[in-house]
Amino acid sequence: MSKYDKLKELLAEQKFPLQYPFKFIIKEDPEKLVQIKRIFDETAEYQLRKSKKGNYSSITIKQMMLSSEEIIAKYEQMEGIEGVISL
Repeated sequence: MSKYDKLKELLAEQKFPLQYPFKFIIKEDPEKLVQIKRIFDETAEYQLRKSKKGNYSSITIKQMMLSSEEIIAKYEQMEGIEGVISL
């Protein structure tokens, strides 16, 4: 059983293509943001919100996705970046 099975079930109810909101928390590190932006294409919309103390940032990335497999592939790519928490 994959950790993405529940997500796949939820996405099965969606009609594609759709604008999908990815949400992550990262430690404040400009290099991590660069790594994240490399995973998404130039049409992605980014919203960054820093924590009160400025140690962490929450990032929302909206991108047009064509399938549930494509969404899960993005999450899998994000696993390669140390310290990123998926929401």
